Amino acid sequence: MEKSHPKLTSSSHIDLEYAREVLSLEGEAILQLRDRIDNHFQKAVEMVLECTGQVILSGMGKCGFVGQKISATFASTGTRSVYIHPAEAVHGDLGRITGEDLVILLSRSGNTEEIVRLINPIKTIGAKMIGMTCNLRSTLAEFADEIIFLGNIQEACPLRLAPSTSTTAMLAMGDALALTVLKHKNFSKEQFALYHPAGSLGRKLLKVHQVMRTGEECAIVFDHDTIKTAILAISKAKAGAAICTNKDGILTGIFTDGDLRRYISRKNPQVEKDLLLHHMTQNPKKIGPSNLASEALKIMKEFKIGELPVVDSENKPIGVVNLKDLPKMEVF
Repeated sequence: MEKSHPKLTSSSHIDLEYAREVLSLEGEAILQLRDRIDNHFQKAVEMVLECTGQVILSGMGKCGFVGQKISATFASTGTRSVYIHPAEAVHGDLGRITGEDLVILLSRSGNTEEIVRLINPIKTIGAKMIGMTCNLRSTLAEFADEIIFLGNIQEACPLRLAPSTSTTAMLAMGDALALTVLKHKNFSKEQFALYHPAGSLGRKLLKVHQVMRTGEECAIVFDHDTIKTAILAISKAKAGAAICTNKDGILTGIFTDGDLRRYISRKNPQVEKDLLLHHMTQNPKKIGPSNLASEALKIMKEFKIGELPVVDSENKPIGVVNLKDLPKMEVF
């Protein structure tokens, strides 16, 4: 038999005031956590900073999802972290934990069976343990090395049963812990970008060496070569210009499609005899491999150039930035 569903009519009443109450309760719960930032929280931060292994999160049910998010925040901000499901832990995954690790157990009641079962094995392994709970009289609070107490929280659920306010508070406290650790580790934007290469900040902090063309994709020729040699090199590399060097490999110029058009427009061009030295653009704009890709883009836009030579500390070409490549890498 198919289940019947209540049909909404124009006279149906959705309790929007209750929805607002949910947000108020959860918002208030977060604000009340400010009073929980105490010596115990400070000790928890110190334990994370002093951890030489991994920070391992574990929680059951909704707390498990919160634990996964906290672990992800730790990992993406420079603290090695993984999440272990408590049920899987007692079926072999406890082997992932070492005495160098720090385990953070999440449980609203502090008496969740699957979490309590982990306490003795973790202590036997020798790992330190932090408990995050709403119950100071719980098993977790009794045996953990340190406790982050969330307070006596009332769930926003109309039955006062479904985890809602408590998990929101737990998540917020997890952010407070992870980000306080981040602040004290002097984690840089460059390090953040390393772990977030696909994010907007990661793209903004891309370096030239990460976007430049090298090897066979880069047409590098001797400035005493002929125009024909440059054309063949450009064609082979599928490039838009040839980078020119002297006999010592030092950058001396660039031969662009614009230079080629100007050359062809001359009377009696002889591509097999005429030398690049007399027709290339001398002293071209250039950039170093450790500069930001966004800086390369700025130069290329300002001077309306399609290819920008990349040189090392001795002014020797090691690659080229092609303007057409940058939008693909979302460098703007």
